[in-house]
Amino acid sequence: MSFTESAQDMRDEIVQLRHSLHTTPEIGLQLPRTQEKVLAALDGLPLEVKTGTALSSVTAVLRGGRPGPAVLLRGDMDALPVTEKNDLPYVSRLAGQMHACGHDLHTAMLVGAARLLSARRDELAGDVVFMFQPGEEGHEGAKHMIDEGVLDAAGSRPVAAYGMHVVSSMLPLGLFASRPGPIMAAADVFSVTIRGRGGHGSSPHRSLDPIQAGCEMVTALQTMVTRTFDVFDPVVVTVGSFHGGTADNIIPDDARFDATVRTFSKENRALVKRRLVEVVENIAAAHGLKAEASFGMGYPVTVNDESEADFLGRTADELFGPGRYFVSPQPVMGSEDFSYVLEAVPGAFVFLGACPPDRDPATAPYNHSPEAVFDDSVLPDGAALYATLAHQRLARG
Repeated sequence: MSFTESAQDMRDEIVQLRHSLHTTPEIGLQLPRTQEKVLAALDGLPLEVKTGTALSSVTAVLRGGRPGPAVLLRGDMDALPVTEKNDLPYVSRLAGQMHACGHDLHTAMLVGAARLLSARRDELAGDVVFMFQPGEEGHEGAKHMIDEGVLDAAGSRPVAAYGMHVVSSMLPLGLFASRPGPIMAAADVFSVTIRGRGGHGSSPHRSLDPIQAGCEMVTALQTMVTRTFDVFDPVVVTVGSFHGGTADNIIPDDARFDATVRTFSKENRALVKRRLVEVVENIAAAHGLKAEASFGMGYPVTVNDESEADFLGRTADELFGPGRYFVSPQPVMGSEDFSYVLEAVPGAFVFLGACPPDRDPATAPYNHSPEAVFDDSVLPDGAALYATLAHQRLARG
């Protein structure tokens, strides 16, 4: 029986697990209820299981029937601080917490893969590490797990690592998409506080207005991006937060704004950091103010190994037939902490369309929306692809 047939046979079990996870989402690095459900779902399988110390992670190692290298499969488990607005029988029971990014599906698919591979462990020419990770949503959970030894859990560094991410729009239902090279952006935070001198709104010449200077900075940053960076190595700077003042007729002492910065190359990541600071400091100086700028380094670029991305595509074609996998012509501006894994181990990250068939992928609410909905029908295929990637990659040695 193929992995796809076996995965369909366990469909009801992994759907039930996904629904259970969806009803009780947890945020951040500490996911005790989620960890408990994962451990229960893995109970009875021939796995070496270890839980995290600094976070509620689960690392499970399956020893193959024959000696060989190790392969890592990763599924993230955390939710988002979002109040769900869907009318589903398994809607989140917790206000302000929702699996709005589909990590409940990732967890259920990885459990499914663990069951599929455990049933055929005698065929495995090596070991499989199952990485159940908290804290992907801004908490560097992958980095914490690496610090706690997930990459050495099998006794040797994996020769390849694979991750998967469902999307509630953008891709049609059941379509896999990936690409060699950069697939997701680095995400950093640029924060600026403008120090001026407050006063009466009717007499701006007697003050040093931080709001006016801050507005000039925001527009100047966009011009700087278009005139400094090659459009074929894109950079995005978006100011998502701007605060200043308390009343319409008061010029405040200070104003502040925060921006997200997305890049795809180490060179541009370093250059944009320098140029952002130069722009705001010089605009502030031109107006007689001071700008205090800081640059918080977030997740690095997620880069697929070319050979592993090609292998993933061929595997998907062989498993599901032509038309279910395509090479994405461009990367995604979102970011991922699976990037930390791919910095240490060659591997590939793939997207899976989970938009319900009654919705248009071009207009359906996207991941992180309180109205995002992910179709359960992709769960068996995701589990089967995970399992097949590990099985075939170990066969290659």
